[in-house]
Amino acid sequence: MKIYALKIYTTIITLFLFQLAFCQEPSQKSEFWKKVQFGGGLGLGFGNNSTNISVAPSAIYNFNEKVALGLGIQYSYIRQKDFYTSHLYGGSIIGLVNPIPEVQLSAELEELRVNTDFEDSNLNTDNFWNTALFLGAGYRTNNATIGIRYNVLHKDRNNIYTTAFMPFVRVYF
Repeated sequence: MKIYALKIYTTIITLFLFQLAFCQEPSQKSEFWKKVQFGGGLGLGFGNNSTNISVAPSAIYNFNEKVALGLGIQYSYIRQKDFYTSHLYGGSIIGLVNPIPEVQLSAELEELRVNTDFEDSNLNTDNFWNTALFLGAGYRTNNATIGIRYNVLHKDRNNIYTTAFMPFVRVYF
């Protein structure tokens, strides 16, 4: 296992453990922690000789009922057997606005490092930073939002996303 992959796995596990520690109910929460919500995403995809695993914890701070700001981290492992292995890792900043309780507007700046190793020795490794700025809108009920977002920085080349439009499901507890 390459050393950078080991560092990433260690970082993700450590952050996950910190998140679990903060989710424990203390006897008295401070005013700050009463306004913090945790959430994120997990993804598993298996196909014909392919694997895709993603972990993306995040947290938001609710300034009031209408505005929230948060941070997230992300790690993804993607492998296409006999072709390539890729590690993606980075973070994001997200802003949420709820003009009415059922509507959530969002802006999210995401920066991911992409490291791809091709198994064919004639192909070079591919290492680059991918920046995305998503503007989105969704229907919100309780802690869950479902909607669509658009990457205004999308380029057809050197991009990890195949399209600028992406559906999302967002849940915070």
